Amino acid sequence: MKIPIGMEDGQDHPIAQGIQKTFPVFYIGATLFRGDLSIHIKKEGILVIGTLLRDDPALDFDYPIHISSVDDMDAKGRSADEDRFEMVYELFSIRKKHQVRVKARVSEQDCAIDSVTPIWKGANFLEREVYDMMGIKFNNHPELKRILL
Repeated sequence: MKIPIGMEDGQDHPIAQGIQKTFPVFYIGATLFRGDLSIHIKKEGILVIGTLLRDDPALDFDYPIHISSVDDMDAKGRSADEDRFEMVYELFSIRKKHQVRVKARVSEQDCAIDSVTPIWKGANFLEREVYDMMGIKFNNHPELKRILL
């Protein structure tokens, strides 16, 4: 994984190491920017990694602060095989008072990712907003319909 300018390698962070050890097939890498950890994963791993982040007592990520997406349609330096969209999950632990960012790439051709509403009920409207604004579909979402447009 190429680390963007201004970011540090986050591979040594305990959360990144735990995900890499438990789910090496889905783990891509980790970065740190101003102390904030971002875990980069394959989209197929969002449910199992999300469940680990919520259920592991040492992690206890019980609150999805925000779910958003980034469209890299015309980004300079994007390779032809790189997926266009990036899903960004901002998670927080109310009891542990720590946070993590989980990122997963989504292609324009297969513009869908599994819904995390089975893990965090609060993801419902956040995913619907992404669907409405970006067109990314969430597999098995309980009520995937437009709310803004």
